Amino acid sequence: MKILGIGSRIDHPDYGKGVVTNVTSKHYWVTFLEKGLETIDLDCDFETIEAVEDEVDTVSFFEVERSLVKILEKWSDTHEKVALADKWKGGKLILEPNGATSNKEMPIDTFFHKIVMVRDRLRVMEQKINSSKNLDDQEKIDLQQYITRVYGSLTSFNVLFKSKSDGFVGEKGK
Repeated sequence: MKILGIGSRIDHPDYGKGVVTNVTSKHYWVTFLEKGLETIDLDCDFETIEAVEDEVDTVSFFEVERSLVKILEKWSDTHEKVALADKWKGGKLILEPNGATSNKEMPIDTFFHKIVMVRDRLRVMEQKINSSKNLDDQEKIDLQQYITRVYGSLTSFNVLFKSKSDGFVGEKGK
């Protein structure tokens, strides 16, 4: 069986005349004049009006995107989705300087995303320190204490997190 390329024209017994607009490993996506976009099996019964060669993409954009998302979720330094507290959704952060200069505004969602990135990168740094073979145990402890203090400095932003478990935790009381 020869696979048709994108742009090939076909005549299908049920859908009529159409043009192949995408090719996956199992299907043709065909835009038919009368029926619109339909997906048909590669081995489906149809007449080839005009075959286009060397234009075959055997993996659809959707499949590539889905694979990329899975890879990023597996290997990136952000493994979880963190929710913004409902009361802040759609809100904006306004920084109002003292003086004649104008205010700085940004959506809270954008600011929250940056806070989450800082948190996730601190976690990655923590993991790298703990797994480092170049640092001795005392150096790891010292660096870990600095990271704990950084977390403590960032606890003010915990009000933005929907779930308390997603927020920053600093040094516990002694």
